[in-house]
Amino acid sequence: MKIMVAMSGGVDSTMTAKILKEAGHEIEGCYMKLHQKPGYHEENIRKVKKVGEYLGIKVHILDLQDKFNEFVYDPFVRLYKEGKTPNPCALCNRFIKLGALLNFAKQNGCEKLATGHYVQIIDGFVTMAKDPSKDQSYFLAQVPKEVLKDVIFPLGDKFKADIKELAREVPVLNEFATQPESSEICFVEDTYIEILNKHYNTNLPGNVVDKHGKVIGRHQGYMHYTIGKRRGFEVFGAHEPHFVLKINADKNEIVVGSKDDLAQKIVELENVNLFIDEDEFECEAKIRYRSPKLEASVKIDKQNKTAMVALSQNALGVAQGQLCVMYDGERVIASGFIK
Repeated sequence: MKIMVAMSGGVDSTMTAKILKEAGHEIEGCYMKLHQKPGYHEENIRKVKKVGEYLGIKVHILDLQDKFNEFVYDPFVRLYKEGKTPNPCALCNRFIKLGALLNFAKQNGCEKLATGHYVQIIDGFVTMAKDPSKDQSYFLAQVPKEVLKDVIFPLGDKFKADIKELAREVPVLNEFATQPESSEICFVEDTYIEILNKHYNTNLPGNVVDKHGKVIGRHQGYMHYTIGKRRGFEVFGAHEPHFVLKINADKNEIVVGSKDDLAQKIVELENVNLFIDEDEFECEAKIRYRSPKLEASVKIDKQNKTAMVALSQNALGVAQGQLCVMYDGERVIASGFIK
């Protein structure tokens, strides 16, 4: 089978290419230039070409910066300006990695696209990886169901520690086994504020208000805060910790309250992506990548691609713009962005 492998210069994509090549497939690699972080691409392309030479495979360099800006970077910047908390990786997987790159693979005669994601496709469903500490099913929950037949994830049934150990056994791949993990958001060096400062003045002092609208303190600029944050703002005479409950971007104010005030059981979603046909169902829902699964009842409005999620227990830190992913056991059955 002819397979294109998305190659980043990291150990996971490198070993994905090696595993598929050794299984007898015809492999081509592709490195995507997605952004303009200084020095980032030069080093990664060096690594990708090194792997290409070692494996004896053709390596493409694909410039997708315009598409990445349109579907990932610009929404990232815009959503923070709107007082929301974006999830760029979910958008990148849908529109870039398993969108534009998949189209490129097909144009080059490949039957499948492979990536180094830790996730499985079982019976047509995105399914959690065997290694729970590296599972990336959450970030693939917005990928259209019809795409899944065209992609493979060779690392989904493996453990990261084993993959690094296999890389260590090959002298030419030693540097891949020992290099540090890449950050989740590839175009962010340290903090998202550094990105926003290129586009806006984020240092706009404003009022901190309680849930009744009373001014009780001051903040440094609303874009510095996300839901659940408890530091970086002043509450006059406060003796108890305060948490960000809401961000009013148009007023440049943040609403704060107690930890109990953060609790939320009803979550509204938009841009819902379904892997099942049901309009109503029971499931387990995650409101953030690192949050636990909570039992939930879901009602879907297919026409408007919206959903109402009723959680069985309170969730903390429900943030507009984040992805809510719904699971049936280990398989993803739906997802949507929090309104």
